[in-house]
Amino acid sequence: MRILIVDDEKIKRVTLADDLAAQGYEVDTAADGEEALEKLRQRHFDVIVADVKMPRVDGLELLRYVKQGEQAPATDVIMMTAYGSIQLAVESMKLGAYDFITKPFRNEDLFPVLARLERERGRRREPRPAETPETEDVDQLVVGQSAVMTRVKKMIEICTRTDANVLLCGETGVGKDLIAQVIHRKSHRRDRPFVKVGCTLFPAHLIESELYGHEKGAFTGADQRKPGRFEIAQGGTLYLDDVDDIPLDQQAKLLRVIEEKVFERVGGTTPIHADVRIIASTKQNLLERVSQGTFRQDLYYRLDVLRINIPPLRERREDIPLLVEHLLKKIAGDKPFTLGPGAMEVLQEHDWPGNVRELYHTLERVFLIGNGEITAELLCSEIAQFPTKTPKTSSERGGIANFQEAINQAERELLERALREAGGNKTAAAAALGMKPSTFRDKLAKHGLG
Repeated sequence: MRILIVDDEKIKRVTLADDLAAQGYEVDTAADGEEALEKLRQRHFDVIVADVKMPRVDGLELLRYVKQGEQAPATDVIMMTAYGSIQLAVESMKLGAYDFITKPFRNEDLFPVLARLERERGRRREPRPAETPETEDVDQLVVGQSAVMTRVKKMIEICTRTDANVLLCGETGVGKDLIAQVIHRKSHRRDRPFVKVGCTLFPAHLIESELYGHEKGAFTGADQRKPGRFEIAQGGTLYLDDVDDIPLDQQAKLLRVIEEKVFERVGGTTPIHADVRIIASTKQNLLERVSQGTFRQDLYYRLDVLRINIPPLRERREDIPLLVEHLLKKIAGDKPFTLGPGAMEVLQEHDWPGNVRELYHTLERVFLIGNGEITAELLCSEIAQFPTKTPKTSSERGGIANFQEAINQAERELLERALREAGGNKTAAAAALGMKPSTFRDKLAKHGLG
């Protein structure tokens, strides 16, 4: 493949070119986007590896030029970006970038991305196979047509095209496990293992052994060598469910594995390469955990490369009819079912504190009790046994909000209003509030507004 490296940082540009040439690639370089445009007018390149932030013509402008030109189908673009500019990387994926890699990175970290790209370029020239479950559209796998779920699906599509770490945020039962599986099934790692670790399930003294494995005799009861979840997931995806439950003293080792892609079994000294893609989920506000000192800030930013905020069901009630139809088909199988008068109104009025999981179990119980007839009366009876537990505001409790509660509420309302008035443009909303974009994004994350 013929590769063009575009970076205004000379040392990185030169060393990356040398290392790629040593791998057998034909490599050229440009010091900025304007020089890159001149070279693109003179000859064709299979791949462009470009920094996002550069003088004169930046990486996004260069990407637009490539994707809007005649060479768009034949040229792939990989963006390089700093951790503080992840939003720009996401924007580049929307514009058609193949992938992005975050600085600082080791030059060899780019090799597997290029190898994957080379394989995919070969497959593009082959006849497309018939559709299989692995190639189903995201719309077929994730149910919902509301505006919030449309945004979720767009982020899922972006996540499937890159190996970047993903953080899934949302209440219990919103479907974080499903989305993690969809990302894996739609990614290039689909033929390798998908391994889930429920971080809540293991006591502090066992989580290390569970993640990294142990050698025989490493501790009392370790009568044989045991591979850990990182080892089992080699080449695939490791899903860390409820990552906020990993003890603080274990977070440093997890950070090291993510950064250096190497680990040792408990009681061992042999380094093992960790070729895994990390997807983590949390039902907590991790930035609050960081401020409380119970979650490492550096680990948070390593996990929060791409974030998907999954809304609770009460915030997307318009999706309930589609969900009900989808879930009832799954519950009923080949058996018939009917939805009686008023049943859908009952389902849409409930707040579903347990979200999609609660909806599924409620429908399952009513289907069995009603022998396939889902009536409003049966639904009311079942839902009444598990009343909605929507948190009350201070005014509803009859008390006066404390100072911090009032400040948080006012801050959230300001953020929401700024986003609405800016049409969802976060950079413009931040400017309207006189904030730095990075501060604005952190505050959105704090309030679960993404």
